[in-house]
Amino acid sequence: MNTLNVGDNAPLFTLKDEHDQDVNLADYIGKHQVLVYFYPKAMTPGCTVQAQGLRDSKAELEKLNTKVFGISPDEPKRLAKFCQRDELNFTLLSDVDHKVADDFGVWGLKKFMGKEYDGIHRLSFLIGLDGKISHVFNKFKTKTHHEVVLEVLKAQ
Repeated sequence: MNTLNVGDNAPLFTLKDEHDQDVNLADYIGKHQVLVYFYPKAMTPGCTVQAQGLRDSKAELEKLNTKVFGISPDEPKRLAKFCQRDELNFTLLSDVDHKVADDFGVWGLKKFMGKEYDGIHRLSFLIGLDGKISHVFNKFKTKTHHEVVLEVLKAQ
């Protein structure tokens, strides 16, 4: 895994959202900061808690001119169920072939209960107006992820 660092250019991507519509990162560069957060699987306990925290922080994030994109290898249909079930108010993106996860350096070997497998590592990237990574969130608990993000945004 070769994870992107602060100062690196964010890889531009186009992915399908929960409505099976294309979302292009380039459309947001220069207009908003973008929080791109990678999570392993929709509707699992940790991913749900993380998403709910961001959902409940939407007003604060908007005041700080920040858009949120959650990226997982789930199909758009599953993302739609996740959005509906948890009343998510931000965009989820489908990276089925994990190309974008590879580009950000978050796809790699994981260990869980003695088994090894390839998957998404739970990391988040704040992309500045200039299209560069301005912060990498790699140490947080799913329950407080939104708080850590808001602290960084307020400190800018």
